[in-house]
Amino acid sequence: MKAAVFLSLVAVLVAGCETVPPGVERGPHGTIAYDVIVESSEPGVTILVNGEEVGTTPLTLRIWGDKDGTFHDFGSYVYVVQALPLNTNQFTQTRVFRTGRWFTPEDVIPRQIYFDMDQPPPAYVTPVTPPVYYYPYYPYSPPIYFHYHHVRPLHVHPRVHISRPPLEIHRSPPPRR
Repeated sequence: MKAAVFLSLVAVLVAGCETVPPGVERGPHGTIAYDVIVESSEPGVTILVNGEEVGTTPLTLRIWGDKDGTFHDFGSYVYVVQALPLNTNQFTQTRVFRTGRWFTPEDVIPRQIYFDMDQPPPAYVTPVTPPVYYYPYYPYSPPIYFHYHHVRPLHVHPRVHISRPPLEIHRSPPPRR
């Protein structure tokens, strides 16, 4: 009897972890379907999703997302929705949503996307960075252009010379050459 109660309790706890509302369409990788209404200022605009044509406005776009209402990572950092202009005086409109790939932030799936085809795209200003100055890499300390006149080198090896600092500090004129 105790085993049956324990197993039913475990089954309730395990089943309680699944928080998908009833009647929701399930998708791949544990995702659920979200319906997003896509409209534009002028009907008949071609809509591209991640570079593939999906239809013309107005349309309902089915997006597979996580259960918390965010975009799911299907292998891309972004989910891109574009609207192509119909006339020459209109501009291509783009909406970019982050998917949360590799611990990057993720965006919430909107209920509606509206494209105003008469709006020019935003002017992205590239920041002007100051020039970077690189110093040469020395595998040893940089050269020192002064020498001690009164210090005798300590010979360790025929090619290695180590100079000892003087014990007393006194000034002597530089040698004449």
